[in-house]
Amino acid sequence: MSKAERPNILWICTDQQRYDTIGALGYGHVDTPHIDRLAAEGVAFTHAFCQSPICTPSRGSFLTGMYPSAVHVNGNGNDFFPEHPPLVTRLLAEAGYDCGLIGKLHLASAYQRIEPRIDDGYRYWQYSHAPRDNWPQGHDYADWVREKGHSLKELTRDPNGVPAELHQTTWCAEKTIEFIGEERRGPWLASVNLYDPHPPFNPPESYRDLFDPAQMPGPLFRDSDLEQQQKLAAVDFQSQVRCPDELDIGSPVIPLGWKPGEGQPKMDGERVGEEIATRRDAQTLQAAYCAMIKLIDDQVGRILETLEGSGQRDDTVIIFTSDHGEMLGDHGLIQKGCRFYEGLVRVPLIFSCPGRFREGWVSDALVELIDKAPTLLELAGLEVPERMQGRSLLPLLSGQAGTDGHRESVRCEYYDALDMPDGTFATMYRDRRYKLVVYHGHGLGELYDLEKDSGEFEDLWNDPGAQGLKLDLLHRSFDASMQGMDRGPRRVGPL
Repeated sequence: MSKAERPNILWICTDQQRYDTIGALGYGHVDTPHIDRLAAEGVAFTHAFCQSPICTPSRGSFLTGMYPSAVHVNGNGNDFFPEHPPLVTRLLAEAGYDCGLIGKLHLASAYQRIEPRIDDGYRYWQYSHAPRDNWPQGHDYADWVREKGHSLKELTRDPNGVPAELHQTTWCAEKTIEFIGEERRGPWLASVNLYDPHPPFNPPESYRDLFDPAQMPGPLFRDSDLEQQQKLAAVDFQSQVRCPDELDIGSPVIPLGWKPGEGQPKMDGERVGEEIATRRDAQTLQAAYCAMIKLIDDQVGRILETLEGSGQRDDTVIIFTSDHGEMLGDHGLIQKGCRFYEGLVRVPLIFSCPGRFREGWVSDALVELIDKAPTLLELAGLEVPERMQGRSLLPLLSGQAGTDGHRESVRCEYYDALDMPDGTFATMYRDRRYKLVVYHGHGLGELYDLEKDSGEFEDLWNDPGAQGLKLDLLHRSFDASMQGMDRGPRRVGPL
């Protein structure tokens, strides 16, 4: 294949970005002209789902094209990532792609260390797990800040946030531009992993000032959510581990010091401890979140300008996505963990390449992030390994298949991902109308009719009139789980 037939691949992955935060797809609270342009020049999927609502298992799954339970990496903080199955980047590197990693990887624990690497296929390596300076060595972003005469440790203490010109998002763009500008004879893949809009919600002051919390829509919340979250109090969630007072905004949605079992906070006035959780608090979080997305969009614009200036835009497939979403106060929760609300498990997914894909097409097909790996292999003209459980999106991208031909349902898994004392195991099964969640071992679950209840407020799990439906969905969910198991080595003979 010629270089034109084997496109360059620019894979931009944000961290913890919800599906409903792109201007071109109807979100009116942050202007995203550069991401919008990607959608205008390609295909935007409105129903793309991660395979785990937490970082490492999600990233491990979309880099291998397999469900977390099949990869056997189900939590954050694991000691190592297995060498098998190989990452899609290694397969592309073996086929002649020059692969670069910029930013976060998070396939293994980065707690007070640089996470150990496997044979990941990356030649160019610019690592930054998070914009903090608690790694003894090897933190390329911290080194970059130091070279500019500043201390990342001191900058992160500033309540006004790290200045935009020194921000990790800006550094990621700079290193991506550097990688794109290298001379090479073959195609390249740049895997750009931004930390934002991940907590703490601390955008640069210049960006935060662009957004008025009073103009934010507020969270999806009803009083019934208090009872619902009390029912699920024994189920893992990150805010139970990382207290909200770790964030740099004074009044997060969950009051400072509140812990499950201490009484449920109300969004509009019940005092718990020394703080009051209100709608205004959620709006403050939303404003900061939008500010981080605005900075991301600006830096995407810089990268696009570089691609065009170097004459590589038409030969480059750009993917814009995230690893999972963020609750942002919906249903009384912030951050992530073992819940499967749309804001947490549904993510942006855009494929863009002028002249190669449909242009300006918005697809409501049910797709999964594990579908990206086989798509990339097919783009490169490579055979998709039988072990991959994802399905190539090329038929959809090229217009050869309609919405109904891809998936009838999607799955999401959570297997003791936070290593809490009473570990939670849960699965989600979602088709075009219904969502079933089972918290295994807890005797708990959730069932929503998304056609009638898109906000996921009316839980039908214990509804007498929905028990037949629940049983049917349980059977379908079990079937889907079994079909998602790793089948092991390829069969080559009868014995």
